[in-house]
Amino acid sequence: MRNYPPALLEEWMRLYYFAVDADIGSSGVSDHSLAEVRALAGITVEEMDAVVFHDSQTLGGTGVRSAIARRWAAGDASRVMVTHGSTEAIFLVMNALLDAGDEVVVLDPVYPGLGDVVRGMGCRLVPWRLRPDDGWRPDPDALAALVTDRTRMIVVNFPHNPTGTTLTVEEQDALVAVAERAGAWLLWDGAFADLTYDTAPLPDPGLRYARAVSLGTLSKGFGLPGLRVGWCLADPAVLDRMARVRDYLTLHLSPLVELIAERVVDAADRILGPRRAAARRNRQTVDAWMARQDGLIRWTLPAGGVCGFPRLEVPDVEAFCHALAREQRVLLVPGTCFGWPGHARLGFGGAPDVLRDGLDRLAGALRAAAPALV
Repeated sequence: MRNYPPALLEEWMRLYYFAVDADIGSSGVSDHSLAEVRALAGITVEEMDAVVFHDSQTLGGTGVRSAIARRWAAGDASRVMVTHGSTEAIFLVMNALLDAGDEVVVLDPVYPGLGDVVRGMGCRLVPWRLRPDDGWRPDPDALAALVTDRTRMIVVNFPHNPTGTTLTVEEQDALVAVAERAGAWLLWDGAFADLTYDTAPLPDPGLRYARAVSLGTLSKGFGLPGLRVGWCLADPAVLDRMARVRDYLTLHLSPLVELIAERVVDAADRILGPRRAAARRNRQTVDAWMARQDGLIRWTLPAGGVCGFPRLEVPDVEAFCHALAREQRVLLVPGTCFGWPGHARLGFGGAPDVLRDGLDRLAGALRAAAPALV
């Protein structure tokens, strides 16, 4: 049995996600109700009542795979596998393509699952470190210096969780070129692909590099984490290898979930538009709030997604986040969940009034902790 490390982010969420009043630590937008989804996607009660709870197909039902392909895979449904959130896709991809001892280059910091699964498999991790002093900007030249002919896979997530940084199209081209020269797999986690502010969403690298594997999800920008729908875009031979791993896990999705997901993807612009506009306003709210905190907390304005990774000027950020949740009932995720003790993930995708309330409580807690810095 592989020695997977503790999932520190998930443990933190189990501890506090349902025990707070103000969530300013999560990385998604406000969640939709079923009634809202039905109205936005045009799903009738009769359509839902007509669903028969047969088994579905291993790669996903024809309808939902085709919908995902139309929007993200140039219409090629043979390159689509539908998964239980992108978390399952991460697990399936890595277990299908990697073996113990393989060398894997991974962003640092990174969404924990992207590094922890590889670590638990016994692979050798090589960190591609992002630096706060550079505004978390990824440096393709630094990546090129890390990648060798021993590199089996390069793992990235842009727009980035937790910092909110991203790449230009030219930097993405350079990243693909580095992977291609090494003949390495490129795992491209695009969970926040549709949540960008000043630039258009980046194209799927799999459309021009055969060894690219791209992930997506309805959990982040769509506000549907409870639906548990993600997907993987890859060469059909890769999806076949993933299916052989899935045979021992979840087998397939529910046909009811697939119906909803298909219609949501077809109505993506109607669903994403209002959440993207709200996230833009919330980002401005947080940035203005940061400027008023006298240097007790500092961030780089995120270019995408709905979270940033500020530095907190408190003696122990994890202890501070515990106290913040227990005493102020505010969720903030300590950077220790990402291997960065001096930072915390701050999410701004929720309701504006909840965000403002959480920021007010956070400001009071920071000022109360300030004397400890003297």
